[in-house]
Order: sequence, then C-alpha cells, then structure tokens
Amino acid sequence: MKKTRFTETQIVKAIQEHENGRDAKDICSELQITTAAFYKWRQRYGGMDVKELKRVKELEDENSRLKRMYANLSLVHEALKDAVAKKL
Repeated sequence: MKKTRFTETQIVKAIQEHENGRDAKDICSELQITTAAFYKWRQRYGGMDVKELKRVKELEDENSRLKRMYANLSLVHEALKDAVAKKL
C-alpha cells in the first residue's frame, strides 16, 4: 500500500474540520492535496475520531498477527499429517 505523507490522525482532523463547516477546497489547498484524495479520505475515515482510529489500527495489527499464527500452525499440521501418513 502506498505510504502517505499525512498521518491518520492528521487525516481525521482534516475531516473533522470539514464536518464542522470548513470548505473542502480550502482544506485541500492548505494540505496541498486533490479534492478526490480528500473525499477518498472522508470515505475511509469519515465519522471516526482519533481514539476509534487507534482501536481500529490495533485490531488490524492483531488480526494480521493471528492470521500469521494460523498459517504457521496449518503448515505444521500438514507436515505432521504427511509424516504420519508416510509411517503407515
């Protein structure tokens, strides 16, 4: 995934400014981004605050860790099944 020069916290603050009535074009010119990028941010992060965003990030990290654990365990399981099948 392409890295952005803005942190997720900065993105959420920009979206909150827009929700509080500031014009999207003004925010885009200040941040030097396109309006399409801003509306893509709003689609992804709209309605979140910083605490929720941190919690989502933690859950995504935990989910990826659990997926890696499952993949490793399934490989071990398959190797053990093969070893038992060869002995019989």
